[in-house]
Amino acid sequence: MAPYFMMAIFAIAGLISALAAIFNWDWFFTAQNAQYAVKRFGRQQSRLIYGALGLALIAMAVYFYLNTPAK
Repeated sequence: MAPYFMMAIFAIAGLISALAAIFNWDWFFTAQNAQYAVKRFGRQQSRLIYGALGLALIAMAVYFYLNTPAK
């Protein structure tokens, strides 16, 4: 049960990050946690970074789902 819960967390976090990058969600990029990247790299590069991060998290969730042995 626990591995599947963690996979779901990875997938949901990745989906939110990727969608925020695609749709340029203001609430996401003005949040305190994203402000470091926005100030350091600018909004457009931050969108690319968070989009890549989101795709990586989704890929990790899929990889772990496919390689977790069933009990």
